[in-house]
Amino acid sequence: MSQTMPVGVHLTGSDGLAVVTLCNPPRLNAMNRAMWQQLREVFAAIAADSQWRAVLVQGAGGAFCAGGDIAEYPEFRFDAAALRHFHEELVWGGLQAVIDCDLPVVAAMEGACMGAGVEIASCCDLRLAADDARFGAPIARLGFPMAPREAQLVARVAGEATARQMLLEAAQLDAAVMLQRGFVHELLPAAALLPQAQQRARRMAQLSPQAARLNKQTLRTLLAQPLPEALLRHAYDYADTPEHREGIHAFLDKRPARF
Repeated sequence: MSQTMPVGVHLTGSDGLAVVTLCNPPRLNAMNRAMWQQLREVFAAIAADSQWRAVLVQGAGGAFCAGGDIAEYPEFRFDAAALRHFHEELVWGGLQAVIDCDLPVVAAMEGACMGAGVEIASCCDLRLAADDARFGAPIARLGFPMAPREAQLVARVAGEATARQMLLEAAQLDAAVMLQRGFVHELLPAAALLPQAQQRARRMAQLSPQAARLNKQTLRTLLAQPLPEALLRHAYDYADTPEHREGIHAFLDKRPARF
């Protein structure tokens, strides 16, 4: 079904299991601005509908999410106010909606899981990966850092060492490494990933909704770490810098960046 869906974030499901599909197959499900807004709206709809007892997040067409849709970056990334709105309102609004979900959320990760994909998976409670999955956040090649809230999320869930390797080395790590480091809970053959993820999510849906809600609220409170306001105040001052422009234009021009 997901292969025929239009580009967007889609909610389907049955028998208490909500299935959220990231769908932008020509770009390996890279998230554009509209999709970040839709992610927020979809999880708000799940929260408002008592029929749902668990959530499965998956990608369409054999990938989870390859990051952000870089084709649209020149439209807004070189203006600090627009860049701040993108990260603080659109991206973080979508991620926060997943974090705030009081239902168990399972991520089924296959193929590319880069940047935004790692961030979305970091918001989920259980992360299952196909043995062909690849993980990273190689945005240093594009001349910009990960936004502060997003970096805090990834460092907390994937681990500081992994975050440093992804961000400073632009490293791509395979699923076996991410299993060893504790980001992936279980590694599965690609053909078994989605059936196994659905089975696990359906089992979670049969457990006590009250226990899930209270456990998630407790964990959110215990793990909450506010960021310094000074860091957020200057986080997007790099918007109009030469390196930022060069990195994005080089990617779109399909040439190496010259920093």
